[in-house]
Formats: sequence, C-alpha cells, structure tokens
Amino acid sequence: MITNEDNMKLMGRYEDNHFDLAIVDPPYGINMDGGKIGGDNLGTAKNYIKKNWDCSAPEKEYFEELFRVSKNQIIWGANHFISKIPFDSTCWVVWNKINTGNFADCELAWTSFNTAVRMFNFRWNGMLQQDMKNKEHRIHPTQKPVALYKWLLKNYATEGDKILDTHLGSGSIAIACHDLGFDLTACELDTDYYNAAMKRIEDHKKQLQLF
Repeated sequence: MITNEDNMKLMGRYEDNHFDLAIVDPPYGINMDGGKIGGDNLGTAKNYIKKNWDCSAPEKEYFEELFRVSKNQIIWGANHFISKIPFDSTCWVVWNKINTGNFADCELAWTSFNTAVRMFNFRWNGMLQQDMKNKEHRIHPTQKPVALYKWLLKNYATEGDKILDTHLGSGSIAIACHDLGFDLTACELDTDYYNAAMKRIEDHKKQLQLF
C-alpha cells in the first residue's frame, strides 16, 4: 500500500513492531531538494523543480515513532543526524557511488543489525550509471537506484517480511519490493513526487508483463 500522506500519520495507525524492516531515506537537511543538482564535466546538471523539503532533517519524534513501529531499521543519511538516533551500530551500509567531479563518493546508512560494515558498489554518477543498458530515468533529485534496494532486501530482509518506507521519493524501493515479492507499506507527502513515483511503478509493472 502506497499513500500520499504525512509519515507520522501513517505510522500512527500501526501497533508496536508491526513492520519487520523499515528502509527509509529521509531528508538530510542539506538543501538537495531541487534546482540544478550536481553538474560537472560529464554533462549538464538536471534541473529539478525547486522545493523546500530538504531544509532540515526529521525531528527526534520521527525516529522514536519509526523505532516503535518497526523491528529493524536501515536509515540513509544518518551521518547527518546521528544525534537523533539513540543507538550505536556496528553495521553501517556504505553505498560506493563510484563518482567523480562534484558528487559525493559514498552515501551512508545506519542499520539496527549487529553485523559488520558492508559496502555496495554501484555507479551513480550524473548521467552515468552502473547498468547503462537498463538506465533509470531520474524523477527525483535524491533518487537511489533500484539495484541498491534489491541488494538491501536480499541481505537484510527475509521472505515474508513487511517492509516500511516513510519517504517514497522516486519509488525505487517499491519497484525492488515488487520484483522480489515483498509486502511494502510506504507514503510520500509531496503530491508531485507521489504521482510521478506511482506512474513509474505502474510503467515498470506493465513492462514486466510484456515479457
């Protein structure tokens, strides 16, 4: 189920530990919410509609609710707001984006798992992507590849797990969950992004049906 609503409202409907795993990509508070993002000598930066959702990271209350409704968590960008997460972790996930120029080399995710740090290598360098044959059309300024979410699900979820995403964004996690057979509950507050993500997800399903 994917809804166009505030994540606190969504989580408020569920009992403690309802979800087996929350994989979330909340705002980092670094103003990556639109305009021209990232251009370098590889090409012209894509110009997204400027919005204001990345002015600040979620408040502590968001994380308290997230921990309440989910048994385990993977939280992207936690290095930007680690003071709001009350638990240490031995298992951070490092996404090596194999970048050049003005782009960040990696992104970090805090996890609740008691294992070693793990790295996922997948190029995501402006117009260049790891899988150029199946290049993903970007509809969101902080869009992550479907392959990243599939890797997370294969390594940190088990069959039958109920997955939560509180910031759907481009919908990459929904495509990964659909392809791997996971039950996803997600929401997106911004109506424009919600509509674009839903179209992307439906287009993906139709493409699979053709084959």
